[in-house]
Amino acid sequence: MAQLNRPDDGRPDPDALLAAFRRETSGKLKVFLGAAPGVGKTFAMLQAARRLKDEGVDVVVGLVETHGRAETGALLEGLEVLPRRIGDYHGHAFADFDIDAALERKPTLIVVDELAHTNAPESRHPKRWQDVQELIAAGIDVWTAMNIQHLESLADVVSRITGVTVRETVPDRVLQEATDVVLVDITPDELIQRLNEGKVYLPETARRATQNFFTAGNLTALRELALRRTADRVDDQIVDYLRQKAIEGPWGASERLLACVGAAEVSERVVRRAAQLATSLNAAWTAVYVEPVGHVNDATRASQLARTLGLAERLGADTTRLQGADYPEEILRLARRENVTQIVLGQSRAGALARALGRSLPDAIIRRSGSIEVHIVPHEKSEPARRFLPRPSFDPKGLGVELLAALGFVACAAAIGEALNAAVKLPNLSIIFLAAVVIAGMRFGTRAAVIASFLSFAAFNVLFVRPVYNFGVAQPQELFALLVFLGVSVLTGSLTGRARDQREGVIKNAEVMRSLYNYSRKLAGASTADDVLWAAAAHLHSMFGGRIVLLVAEGDDLELRAAWPPDAQLDATAMTAARWAQQKNEAAGWGTGTLPNVEFQFRPLLAARGPIAVCGFEPHAPDQPISGDEERALSSILDQTAIALDRVNLAREAVDTAAMQENERVRDALLASLSHDLRTPLSAIAGAATSLRALGDKMKPEERVELLSSIEDETARLSRFVANLLDMSRIEAGGLKVNRDLVDVADVVQGAAERSRKAFPKQPVRINLAPDLPFVRGDDKLLEQVLFNLLDNAHKYAADSGASIHGRREGDEVVISVTDEGPGVKPADLEKVFEKFYRGGRADGRKPGTGLGLSVCRSLIQLMGGTIAAQSPAVRRRGTRIVIRLPAAAPSAAARART
Repeated sequence: MAQLNRPDDGRPDPDALLAAFRRETSGKLKVFLGAAPGVGKTFAMLQAARRLKDEGVDVVVGLVETHGRAETGALLEGLEVLPRRIGDYHGHAFADFDIDAALERKPTLIVVDELAHTNAPESRHPKRWQDVQELIAAGIDVWTAMNIQHLESLADVVSRITGVTVRETVPDRVLQEATDVVLVDITPDELIQRLNEGKVYLPETARRATQNFFTAGNLTALRELALRRTADRVDDQIVDYLRQKAIEGPWGASERLLACVGAAEVSERVVRRAAQLATSLNAAWTAVYVEPVGHVNDATRASQLARTLGLAERLGADTTRLQGADYPEEILRLARRENVTQIVLGQSRAGALARALGRSLPDAIIRRSGSIEVHIVPHEKSEPARRFLPRPSFDPKGLGVELLAALGFVACAAAIGEALNAAVKLPNLSIIFLAAVVIAGMRFGTRAAVIASFLSFAAFNVLFVRPVYNFGVAQPQELFALLVFLGVSVLTGSLTGRARDQREGVIKNAEVMRSLYNYSRKLAGASTADDVLWAAAAHLHSMFGGRIVLLVAEGDDLELRAAWPPDAQLDATAMTAARWAQQKNEAAGWGTGTLPNVEFQFRPLLAARGPIAVCGFEPHAPDQPISGDEERALSSILDQTAIALDRVNLAREAVDTAAMQENERVRDALLASLSHDLRTPLSAIAGAATSLRALGDKMKPEERVELLSSIEDETARLSRFVANLLDMSRIEAGGLKVNRDLVDVADVVQGAAERSRKAFPKQPVRINLAPDLPFVRGDDKLLEQVLFNLLDNAHKYAADSGASIHGRREGDEVVISVTDEGPGVKPADLEKVFEKFYRGGRADGRKPGTGLGLSVCRSLIQLMGGTIAAQSPAVRRRGTRIVIRLPAAAPSAAARART
């Protein structure tokens, strides 16, 4: 056993700590695992849930199947059970788990039985284990139950043991990621006795079960599988604990597996066997498919390959596609690059001749693998070996065309040979037939070249080897020459056909690269996000043919920003899939495990800062999976689109930053202009004081009173300016302390109105307060200052019409509004008026004040836990209303304050 590489200071493994942190920040999964139905999983789960309920834990039963067992049903009494979702499928009503109700209820713990259950077709997720994963991601602890035969990697093993095909499975990673696994175990004899007593199924069903599935041998084998898998899970928990605590000990060397798959049925067994090995070794693994250059799978093989790769992904593998002619070399190159220690592949069906010539993939990999271990998975059934020349992988129509083409080229060669033989009498005309083979390979591929080789062999023998016009050979050397000609023609034709196939692959790749290059040029010239999105929609439509939609996050939702055709729309279910793709950073919709009935498949566009948009595309053939070439092209286009959108957003943010810097510069200039606003009242005060001092004895009494009033007014104005500046400085510095006492709103309003009447005796203040207005929590002096500032602001803009103060209660809030009948505020400026140094113009065009009054008001109200907003027009299509909302004090506190 090798030692784990860890820092010399004995620190805990950071990966183990990160995994533990992720488990702590999300919900926890507890699985009650059994070897077979009837062992008591649901009973044990409900017993434990009742104990937690008695301890005060918020426990809810999302769904439990009692199967008519009275003991299990009795345990549900006293537990909160969520109503099931009622739906209709092809005229049949069904009741299923309601995941939306569970998310809305959000208990501490929810019990969801039957983890491997398949949901109804119109459900959000096809499988219940996906519902459970969403609950865990929402921070809800989940308890569930399942039998060992439903584990994906063991499905074929259980099928061989019991003879029953397992159709509902759960990926192994779900059990691996579970926080706890509880094995509910009884002996096979006890389970059979429970069956006979009618505690599991009805008598007739129980009798059939004991004769088929529930035999002693089957139950013993299933029990061993459950015990082994639980033991592996316990071992994983011990390893995680030792890593988190930095406890020294022997550790297994890191293993990595590579599963070689294709379109054959044995590939699914290869995937499951690799998953079992990876689980037992705690190893990462990859499933790889090598695609021949220029080869295109038919619909059946493409569908089989997609199922195999999908199964590998569900079992926790990374999947990759390679392209090349030398399968062993491509596989081993990937294995060495990824530090693979073990390779798993299926048994070859090649015959003895093919193996001798190196045409067997397992034999070739074993010869070249070096220190890499190789596992060979046998076929399910014994089948005859394949021929050296593989069977055609194309349709009969294509084979007929190739046969006719080969016949035509050989007939032309024979005609030319007859003409030359009649005119010149050449000793050997085989080169003409070799030219026909080469031309057939260049035009129609390898199979046409091989057919032409055998036809040329026959034609040359019959027409130009003595005795002519029969298949006999007069001289031994002529027989040897014929065999050499056949070998050379087959080899030359094969190489020519392969070169043609590779040429077609290169041309196809070049077309894709040219298309991507043209698309990148379009993106380079796009200056806005809409330009990028419309270019992406048009390009994707030209490549894939179906409808394309592109959505961008706007606040907390997605907005359809581009589509091709432009009138394409999404229904509610499709929008749900799109939101899922954005929130979970994974594909959703058609061909995925989330809302697969949706016509579109949605994929997130991931930039450096996270998902930036969502692309939805409609497949041109919904019954066929996406080919490897289409997948690579789609991924490349989406990556380029994400980069372009990120670039556009960064450019926009740079412009916004520059605008903010310009605003700061303007504000600095406004601060500098404050000197003018402050000097104006100071100049008026100084002038009046100087006049009184120099000419006071010579002035009339009314003139002296006017000068003194001017001094008083300008002093009050200056005092308000300075107070606002000081308040704003204290607020921004965090030095302003706000009391949270009980405040009588009526007293504060009266105080502010009296201050306003003294400061502006010619401008009326009208008060309208609701009776029994409740107290609020706040600072009475600061609230009075806010109202006075609002009255001051209203008097500046409302001329002689004055202002009105209204107070009322709305729910749990007290609403105070100050209204004027001035010219009002533009809708675009309703938020700007609360910004520092923003100053609206008077009717005469002058800019009054410092632009701090309303900014100070908003800051003070927010410190008291309230809100403030502007409305315009207010009355008779003019004027402005400033609305303050403060939380009302509790009735008991208000009653004590009045007492």
